[in-house]
Parts: sequence; structure tokens; C-alpha cells
Amino acid sequence: QEQLVESGGGLVQAGGSLRVSCAASRLTFSSYALGWFRQAPGSEREFVAAISWSDGATYYADSVKGRFTISRDNAKKMVYLQMNSLKPEDTAVYYCAAAYRFSGDYSLGHNYHYWGQGTQVTVSS
Repeated sequence: QEQLVESGGGLVQAGGSLRVSCAASRLTFSSYALGWFRQAPGSEREFVAAISWSDGATYYADSVKGRFTISRDNAKKMVYLQMNSLKPEDTAVYYCAAAYRFSGDYSLGHNYHYWGQGTQVTVSS
């Protein structure tokens, strides 16, 4: 069973930066597409960013494009989300997710096989 553990959330002022991380436990980490989703109170979960397992291509929601950067370190079995120019509307619980050898619509949560427990990011105005 894959285990994903997020860390790095916290409270930051608008305009600030934060990096959240996700650690995975399986040896075949390099074979997983990885994604970040978020869910604000009273809202549905939404796609934030994803990175492919095959060529490292990245994908972003329009709301975060140009501000957020997803990256992965296969040797450390880590995926990161660097968040810059944060806005109060970025406040949410951020989840990482993994999809084994997946290529397709990364924005759909049902395409992912494993999920972390989430880390809270709060952006104050």
C-alpha cells in the first residue's frame, strides 16, 4: 500500500511563499504520476498541479499558473509544490496524490490511486 505524507503547510501572509512537500514510501515512485489537489471549506476538491512519471511534463490549473511550481525528486521519493505570490483564495487543505503509470487527464481525482492525508495552507490578507 502506497503511503503519501504531506508536510510544510502553515500560515503565510498574502504575497508570500510556501513550499509543501509529499513523501512516498514505495520503491517504484518513479513510475507514478503525481498531483496536488486542494480543498477549501465548503468547496469541492480542485486540481492544482501534476507532473508526469515518464518525461516530467508539468500541468497547472489556470488559477495557479505562473505562481506555483510542481517538481519531483525520484531518488528521494518526494514531490514538491512551491507556491509564490500566495493569495487568500489559495487557503485550503492541500493533498498529494499518485497514479501508477498514468497518462491522461491529470485534473481528475478519480485517476489517482493513492492520496495523502493533507496539509493546511492558510493565507492571510
